[in-house]
Amino acid sequence: MPNNEQLFKAKIVQMILMGNAEGALKALSEFYKVGTPHLKVGMPKKHSKNIGCYVSKTKTIHVKDREKLCNPFVILHEFYHHLRTQHGKHKGTEKYANKFAMDYIKAFRDSRKHFYK
Repeated sequence: MPNNEQLFKAKIVQMILMGNAEGALKALSEFYKVGTPHLKVGMPKKHSKNIGCYVSKTKTIHVKDREKLCNPFVILHEFYHHLRTQHGKHKGTEKYANKFAMDYIKAFRDSRKHFYK
């Protein structure tokens, strides 16, 4: 049986998959007690080849196109950078951002296995 944290993580992924990335970011921000980042479609010039990025100066998660708004890995990966950026200084790594996102996705997959046996 999934615990409350696992259920929360699964719900966040489900929200993103259903097209409610802004709601997911709000819930994540409340959970981690940080401000909610802005979300914008379109990449800054220096990041045009990426599918997503976080700009700490504007506290904005950028995604390449509207499809990426429904991609839990991209949204959660960039939220990790928001979470780990303090006073404009980036304190996270790509490795840990990937792990953070995959932990949420795993919780979602595990919850589906549990409820849809």
